[in-house]
Amino acid sequence: MERRNLLIRRLGRLAYEAGLDVQKETAAAVKAGIQPDTLLLLEHPHTFTIGRRGNSSAVFASEDQLSARGVKLFETNRGGKVTYHGLGQVVGYPIINLSPDREDVHRYVRDLEEMLLRAMADFGIEAFRIEGLTGVHTTRGKVAAIGVHIARWITTHGFALNVNTDLSYYNLILPCEGEPVTSMSQLLGHDLDVSKVEERLADRFAEVFEMEIEPSTDYTDYADSSQEQEQQAGAGTNGQYSLDITSSLSRQARVQIQGERSDK
Repeated sequence: MERRNLLIRRLGRLAYEAGLDVQKETAAAVKAGIQPDTLLLLEHPHTFTIGRRGNSSAVFASEDQLSARGVKLFETNRGGKVTYHGLGQVVGYPIINLSPDREDVHRYVRDLEEMLLRAMADFGIEAFRIEGLTGVHTTRGKVAAIGVHIARWITTHGFALNVNTDLSYYNLILPCEGEPVTSMSQLLGHDLDVSKVEERLADRFAEVFEMEIEPSTDYTDYADSSQEQEQQAGAGTNGQYSLDITSSLSRQARVQIQGERSDK
């Protein structure tokens, strides 16, 4: 079987709202067949997200306490309960078409776990699965969480890997099933170069999903790296996001997506 192409987009730090918009635009382009399967790698500012099986009772901090620590709270359509995104963490959003040969939700989640396990082994970290739980675990706690959404076999959301993460933020929530959490830096005793971790994740993803990484010559990454852009993201300037994110797609993708919108 011919191997499919995989586009890797490393977006840097991106507000959570903007990340949702990037996923939406990318999913539309992948579904239409005008952009290859895509893996988005990025970092979010401090954020708690509540999945479909979660509720706000698992967030112990008040609104004032969250505001004081610069944390935003969102409800999402991914699977799972409550989790944390923040600085020093690599978030991966695979936007891929599982049809026709991978139309199996459980297999998809297990493949994500396998990719993370192989990446952890690359850094000398012994990690494993725990039966009945989702994610990647170590003897000192969970190092990576997984929560996905699949619509018509197009995937969104994905995984969060603690690299150089400030784990104190987890004290403000009951994460997932309440298991302890850890980070790669805590396990290894030193901070890591996040770009090197992203490289291994990209390589291992392509390996597990049997894809070929292609150059991103026709795509311009949307990276929210400046303080001004983060402030705009926090203000929820959806018009700005729509303009910037759509411009990161090919002209053909923009035309088709805009045409689909006009039909709704």
